[in-house]
Amino acid sequence: MDLGIAGRRAAVAAASRGLGFGAATALAAAGVRVAICARDRERVEAAARLLGDDAVPIAADVGSVGGARGFVEQAQAALGGIDILVTNAGGPPPGTFGTLDVEDYLAAIELNCLSVIAMCDAAVPGMRAQGWGRVVAITSIAVRQPIPYLILSNTARAGATGFLKTLAGEVAADGVTVNSLQPGLHDTDRVRALGEPDTSAIPAGTIGSAADFGAVVAFLCSEHARYLTGTAIPVDGGAYGGLL
Repeated sequence: MDLGIAGRRAAVAAASRGLGFGAATALAAAGVRVAICARDRERVEAAARLLGDDAVPIAADVGSVGGARGFVEQAQAALGGIDILVTNAGGPPPGTFGTLDVEDYLAAIELNCLSVIAMCDAAVPGMRAQGWGRVVAITSIAVRQPIPYLILSNTARAGATGFLKTLAGEVAADGVTVNSLQPGLHDTDRVRALGEPDTSAIPAGTIGSAADFGAVVAFLCSEHARYLTGTAIPVDGGAYGGLL
């Protein structure tokens, strides 16, 4: 299916591997010029080579407000503007209310909430001015169903979701859509680091792949999805059991 976005320009954060790389791969396959970032320059350059000659590697740490904004600004300069923004970042460490300090929450909120706000603040005004844009945020199924021992991620990503929903209503009339995807278990380094995944509660019977996830990102960025905004969509093989 032609997604209608060939020639568009995308900035995909934290995309040297995992879900970010899956998103960048799907967008590049649709003819989108992609700028990606990671903290490690060699790793992001290697990932860009896999994406093709037009991919732009940027060494940046989007876990801070300054780094997040800096990535978008460098992507804008390299691509001549941004039509598509995919926000993404690693997750904070595990812990519980009893084992964590308030300072831990501050770092997590900058990593998984304020970084999203900073990237949108840098990219969305240009999208509004040109009358077309797509923002897709990678959050977590924890927004709908908090995950035990991940209280920092549960808290920060819920805040980002509230921001994105509000932003979607403010910019929809300007041709800009804002959606978030809530991944469940996928075959990524982050999931493997947390232990062997339990697939018994996943109706699909398996964990997802980065390619599966990337295809959903690309569709949300397409012309076909122009009337879809303000959503937060689980991508979890049916594991989330709630009605809403």
